[in-house]
Amino acid sequence: MLAELSIRNFAIIEEITVPFDEGLTVLTGETGAGKSIIIDAVGLLIGGRGSAEYVRHGTSRSELEGLFHISSDHPSVDKCEQLGIDISDEMIVLKRDITGSGKSICRVNGKLVTLAILREIGQSLIDIHGQHEHQYLLQNDKHLRMLDQFNSKDLKRSIREYQQLYERFTSIQNQLRHLTENEQEVAHRMDLIQYQLDEIEKANLEPNEDEKLQEEKQRLNNFERIFQSANDSYQSLYGEQRGLDYLGLAMSHLEDVAELDPSLESLKEAVTNAYYIVEDSAHQLRDFVDTLEFEPNRLDRIEERLHEINMLKRKYGQSVEEILEYSSRIEEERDTITNKDSRIQNLNEELKEISWDIYVEAKNLTQLRKDIASKLEKAIQRELKDLYMEKTTFEVAFSIPNAKPGIDPEFDGKYVHFTKQGIDEVEFLISTNPGEPLKPLVKIASGGELSRIILAMKAIFSNQQEVSSIIFDEVDTGVSGRVAQAIAEKIQRLAAGSQVLCITHLPQVAAMADQHLYIEKQIKGDRTLTSVNPLSYDEKVREVGRMISGVEITDLTKQHAKEMIQFADGIKVSS
Repeated sequence: MLAELSIRNFAIIEEITVPFDEGLTVLTGETGAGKSIIIDAVGLLIGGRGSAEYVRHGTSRSELEGLFHISSDHPSVDKCEQLGIDISDEMIVLKRDITGSGKSICRVNGKLVTLAILREIGQSLIDIHGQHEHQYLLQNDKHLRMLDQFNSKDLKRSIREYQQLYERFTSIQNQLRHLTENEQEVAHRMDLIQYQLDEIEKANLEPNEDEKLQEEKQRLNNFERIFQSANDSYQSLYGEQRGLDYLGLAMSHLEDVAELDPSLESLKEAVTNAYYIVEDSAHQLRDFVDTLEFEPNRLDRIEERLHEINMLKRKYGQSVEEILEYSSRIEEERDTITNKDSRIQNLNEELKEISWDIYVEAKNLTQLRKDIASKLEKAIQRELKDLYMEKTTFEVAFSIPNAKPGIDPEFDGKYVHFTKQGIDEVEFLISTNPGEPLKPLVKIASGGELSRIILAMKAIFSNQQEVSSIIFDEVDTGVSGRVAQAIAEKIQRLAAGSQVLCITHLPQVAAMADQHLYIEKQIKGDRTLTSVNPLSYDEKVREVGRMISGVEITDLTKQHAKEMIQFADGIKVSS
């Protein structure tokens, strides 16, 4: 839930901090007081489009900050962990600054993030809905996903099995598409491959050849120093300096006395071992010196060979190994192109076989969705009945769009277009009056009807969308009387055990509030300021009375407001 919202230098708001509670929070106030500005601020906080126009005149930036309490299994937790954002005490703090140039600086729990990441996390925490905004619920391209979320346990396994087949299906399609490209392009590609293979094969490369040549080049560049040092070392041990002779003499003396003093036995063995190690090293030094032979032309040949290898590296890889691996890949590609007709035939047969498998799995997915759609239709119509739209018909319409003939397989005399989600297109249709044809949900004209339909769908899908809070921005416009009371009760039930923030002009909704905030606009000096204040019980009675009667508030109006609030309290206790 949204626990606290801080706004600074935003539109006509100088600085406010608003605490929120669970349940239903109602925001009311005179027209133009700034109720929708607060909702705009929340929208920007969760990633909405910002601009310099939101920055309060005379200031350099707007600052928005929101504290959210979440459960340990909320979807945003995994996302934050992937990004290295620490979540302590099950809290997330979103912060967004908008500068005078319109740029945004976004943070999640103090960590700088992109606007896209802020939006992804923010929209998993709160869902904002205004009266005539065609948001998530009204976007027909989202209806299939919404249907899949409704009672999704039955669908998960089938979708997973379908998508495994789909990945293989599209892989074969891509291979066929590549093989059936323009013949001229294939011929050009074949010429290029053959040229590259000839160039690499002509070089006759050996594994690690470049590294070996570099080592030899280094030895030749330092030949004189290596020869002198190795020869001096040998002479020190076996030459005139006869270092090995002195070590042998020490070994002989120790052998003579070790029998007389056993404590010298270990020392004698150490010197003896050292003698034989040094003797073996001296022999190796002698052999090494004997093999050293300077070839004046060898260094030139190495330089030429390294230059040849480096030319190939610039074209085909960073090392000899990468060049040889590239050669293997294009050789395989050459063989594929050479045997193209045979390969195309094999792939077509494989595609035909998997096409039937994926079609069967897709049809099974469609049937499962239709079964779930039937349950969803009944659930939506139950919700609409509670909102006095019992004669409304709601239907989930399925269609299987055709694709142009190509590589897609043919079924029942028509081409079926497979997507990652199946073969279905889904759209929510509705008829609000008997005898009228079903129409797409987005074409509902009446504001009052649209408000109730949206509210019914919110009641169904709020749990599936897993948002922590829902904001309604005047979705109750265009209704009154018993419909207004039904909407109030529906919003209250939606808020039970969760959090709903609602800007409303209906006294019935205001009476249901667990927390009532009053938005007020004041003029101080030459500046306009907006303030937000929680109402006491008496103040709530007065505000509900104002919403009932308008400007003049009489004792009778207050009594009516009290009765409405008491009635609302009774409903909350019983629900």
